[in-house]
Amino acid sequence: MIRRLSPLAALAVVVALSPHSVEAQEETGLRSRIEQDLFTFGDCGQPLCLDLSNVHGNHFIPALAEGNDAVISFISDAIGNATLSVPLSATSSGATFSFEGGLPVRTSTSAGPIFGERTQTLGRNQFFLGASVTGVDFTSLNGVPLDGMQLTFKHEDGDPADTLGLPVFENDVMALELAMDVSVLVGTVSMTYGLTDFIDVGVAVPFVRTEVSGRSDAQIIPFASTAIHRFGGDATNPVLRASASMEGSASGIGDVAARVKINLGQGTRMGAALLGEMRFATGDEENLLGVGSSQVRVTALYSAQLGTFSPHLNVGYAARSGDLQRDGLFLQGASDNLLTDWATLAAGVEAEFQLGESQFTLPSTIEIQSPFIRQFPATNIPNKDGDLLRASLGGKFTVRGGTVLVVNGIFPLRGVGLQPDFIWTVGLDFPFGG
Repeated sequence: MIRRLSPLAALAVVVALSPHSVEAQEETGLRSRIEQDLFTFGDCGQPLCLDLSNVHGNHFIPALAEGNDAVISFISDAIGNATLSVPLSATSSGATFSFEGGLPVRTSTSAGPIFGERTQTLGRNQFFLGASVTGVDFTSLNGVPLDGMQLTFKHEDGDPADTLGLPVFENDVMALELAMDVSVLVGTVSMTYGLTDFIDVGVAVPFVRTEVSGRSDAQIIPFASTAIHRFGGDATNPVLRASASMEGSASGIGDVAARVKINLGQGTRMGAALLGEMRFATGDEENLLGVGSSQVRVTALYSAQLGTFSPHLNVGYAARSGDLQRDGLFLQGASDNLLTDWATLAAGVEAEFQLGESQFTLPSTIEIQSPFIRQFPATNIPNKDGDLLRASLGGKFTVRGGTVLVVNGIFPLRGVGLQPDFIWTVGLDFPFGG
């Protein structure tokens, strides 16, 4: 049985299902708390500042401005950009139809792909309403486990400013071990409406909950026998180790997407289409609910129908407005196979190639020149390009009334950026007839 719903009623359902309440936030957002709470030791209240009972308390602060801040910024920005790693589901689900001579003609046999996109449009006055929940527990940053990150901060290079290590107390360094837990839960409500037989328009509203916790353990490594730099104590009994921790969460609307699909031609065996998508910067960047900038994606779609098996090819370009984000060229190969009248197997692989030079370059080494040359690794997080590769596998199961249950898993195949071991999605798709 196909249910009928007016456009206004469908829009009202989306509004009703979209969460309106936002969790009360602290005055300081999650991004700032990561930078402040996990890197603030001693009594002065500034990141990397030590005990101010002597004149050496702020000597490690310039390390933030001279390069090592790139590590801290990289971590916080990677968490903020993590919301982009949660893909929006396909714009349609279930069998699709066109009308010939006033009669509906099926243009697809299966329920369609999950995260890849097919060329078929819904049909005039047809509706698709979807609701899904996606969970991501991040485990690594550029291949380094989140519970095993290491950073080293150098001393300020004072007078003479061209020789780090002179005076001798400039040989002191601060080593830091950092462990973090980062998880994102995204509930998405999406709607697609068939304006004509070959044009669909839609909107997707994500509700994001981000949870972050971490612990840092810092150790001052003095070069001389007297510990001039310390977290507390005195010259006789210096405190050279300190720890910091933070825990916080934020919830709210993420980056809303608007989409339009134009079918360029659809036959019984193959079809072609264009898909345009605009993601708006509606998520709170400071609380890691969005990326803080807009994104436009244009995708060329190709689909074939080989009995019960349907392969799909998506090739597109993503233009991003953020100063620290790069445009990308992406390629998706997806397929869906009708196993039974009520079960569809969906699989796919996705690659994205980052264009231009990365705005984040992590410092590699710290070199101290006097009294002899020594080098320390600034971090164990390597510099890597941002090219992504991941695979997906899932199923769609049609239940009573035409509702489609969606279950899917995404598996990252490259240790680039902030990555989980696994991304899971569970959702329901509701096709409506006009």
